[in-house]
Amino acid sequence: MPIAVGDTIPDVTVRTLTESGPTPVQTADVLGTGTVVLFAVPGAFTPTCSDFHLPSYVIRNEELRAKGVDTIACVSVNDAFVMGAWGEQQGVGDGVLMLADGNGDFTRAIDLEMDGSGFGLGSRSQRYAMILRDGVVEMLSIETAGGSIEKSGAEAVLAAL
Repeated sequence: MPIAVGDTIPDVTVRTLTESGPTPVQTADVLGTGTVVLFAVPGAFTPTCSDFHLPSYVIRNEELRAKGVDTIACVSVNDAFVMGAWGEQQGVGDGVLMLADGNGDFTRAIDLEMDGSGFGLGSRSQRYAMILRDGVVEMLSIETAGGSIEKSGAEAVLAAL
């Protein structure tokens, strides 16, 4: 059963790219304190994710922060090198924490996997956005239409804050 409003985010190891290389971090540490917006994409460098989803959070970063968001994080079933390169290409800077769920452990733990094998992507994350307050899910919006960010883009999250 997928994670739901009122649930606590599971503590799973994911990775982020630092100057030292891929660095393991615990989701409880990076997502469990303050107000966090977490959004997931099926794949870095894919069209909807690169053209609309991630850019919506880069563009609306200051507005989200003004509404009390402490951390904006993007997670995908990609490796840390890919997430780092994608973040650099998208100009996220320090505005969006890029989390690599390379093995899909976090995605499985919250039961939001999708089968992308028909597109050559294998097991990936569904596209979603959630608002966490001190690690507890306050809002969760999962996209049902492929290629849509209507429910999970920054504008939808801003409206929910």
